[in-house]
Amino acid sequence: MNISPESLQAFAQAASCGSLSAAARRLGKSQSTISEAVARLEIDLGVALFERGPRHLQLTEAGASLLAHAEEVLCASDRLARHAAGLAKGQEARLTLVLSDAYQPKQFEARLQELDQRFPDLQFESLIGEQADVLDLVTQGRAQLGLIAALPAYPPHIAHARLEMSSEFGLFVAKDHPLSKLPQVRQEDLSHWRLLRLSSIAHDDANTDDLPGSGGRCWAAPDYLMLLEMARLGFGWAELPRQLVDAYGFDGLHELPCSGWPRRVTVDAIWSRQRELGPVAAWLLKRLLEDS
Repeated sequence: MNISPESLQAFAQAASCGSLSAAARRLGKSQSTISEAVARLEIDLGVALFERGPRHLQLTEAGASLLAHAEEVLCASDRLARHAAGLAKGQEARLTLVLSDAYQPKQFEARLQELDQRFPDLQFESLIGEQADVLDLVTQGRAQLGLIAALPAYPPHIAHARLEMSSEFGLFVAKDHPLSKLPQVRQEDLSHWRLLRLSSIAHDDANTDDLPGSGGRCWAAPDYLMLLEMARLGFGWAELPRQLVDAYGFDGLHELPCSGWPRRVTVDAIWSRQRELGPVAAWLLKRLLEDS
């Protein structure tokens, strides 16, 4: 069975307008063309779609049942045409963004909603990574864009732009941890207990320059969410984004009163200079920077 889109469009429009003549005017075609298209569709489907009265068309039971399917096919055809037109203009079919758990502003949710509405057929992937992992994924082309806690310097092949929206970090331990009992925590107090830190952060990273050593007692995890869980279970203390603790700490963490904390960490958007950003990635980058 080879059903033409024109026949489906004539059927859907005639059902909406209630007459062949009105459907013809809406579609800019002659009444005979619309009538022939509907008749041809009825032959192809083997059912009557309308009960034809002197002034008004009435859907048959079969017609009412098939109308929704016809509209689904027409919508799919529209999506196909739009997607093809976008690809013809150079629009990428897939976009991958890698971001840190440190970056969780409300505006990001709004940008994703915009992305869905503006590019409904885009294949979008969001990855979680921290510091060196974000740089590696963007360098390798695995992700077109990255959001990362700002670094003092970047490799020459990495382009970057500052997002003025920042994240607030504090030092946290489990509520029953001995450190949680201290009215004021000093750097030397921290050094007696295990440090929990990101496995991808080097010891000379800007964001951890002021963290004291812990006598070699250090556990590492690949992301802040896992560090949060390790801290909540009492394995040590960790530098964590406050907004992440608010969302997933489940009231099991205590923020340590320590000089210099909490502190704000700025966020950069990064991309590779070795690969030109496609229209969708460029649009998303522009919107993220506009939020700043």
